[in-house]
Amino acid sequence: MQFRIINTIIILLLAAGLVLAFFELASFIYVLAFIVFYILFLLTVSTNVRFNFFVKSFSENRKIKENQIAITFDDGPVENTLEVLKVLDKYNAKAGFFCIGKRIEKHPEIFKKIIEKGHVAGNHTYTHTRKMGALSVSRIIWEIEECNRIAEETAGIKLKLFRPPFGIVSPKTQKALERTGLKSVGWSIRSFDAVVSSEEIILNRIKKRIKPGAVILLHDNNAKTVNILEQLLLFLKNNHYEVVRPDKLLEINLFPNGSAEILYFQK
Repeated sequence: MQFRIINTIIILLLAAGLVLAFFELASFIYVLAFIVFYILFLLTVSTNVRFNFFVKSFSENRKIKENQIAITFDDGPVENTLEVLKVLDKYNAKAGFFCIGKRIEKHPEIFKKIIEKGHVAGNHTYTHTRKMGALSVSRIIWEIEECNRIAEETAGIKLKLFRPPFGIVSPKTQKALERTGLKSVGWSIRSFDAVVSSEEIILNRIKKRIKPGAVILLHDNNAKTVNILEQLLLFLKNNHYEVVRPDKLLEINLFPNGSAEILYFQK
């Protein structure tokens, strides 16, 4: 709805600008500059789910009073996920894992271990395509439903949370989520652990941004994330922070009507 309103206003402004330029009441250069600016704006908001422009996403809880934060992991499950789970166990921390359907197929036992440990799993599409912004609504729905199908066949659960690959969204993403009934979860602290090699730089980046209600993005398919996670959890413990599942932090009721599944999550 927000996009439709703004897009309509922009189109009307462009039309008015073109009319004024045609009658030499305004310069075509200004109209062209406005078009370029709007294109850059759309590129910016489409590559960061946190902006809530195309898709309504839960990225942090600014109203929370307790010293609570959430840690989330993308791109698993993989063998390294087991090491991540061990560290979380050590500090009695619960997290969110946004899993790729193909990797659930490859590592079903690891996926089941995530659930058994009391963490919450989310949908990260079936293929984790880099072309997310170019997909049709029907293709996005397929990506979501295929990942959900595999998760249910593997662990008997229905995924309720969704995170778009690379944080890329479009109006088509919102339509797909409305039809599949999933809720989009973003982040407020991006660690860049997938692109930055220095553990110290990554950890310091996270520490500087820690505050109650924050949602941290890490990747469990990255070996160095294990060491970063242990140091991060020690830092949070020393600073009296509690690490909770993202659905709890963001006050998302996964099963409002109550079901056996909610008992499956609560360990």
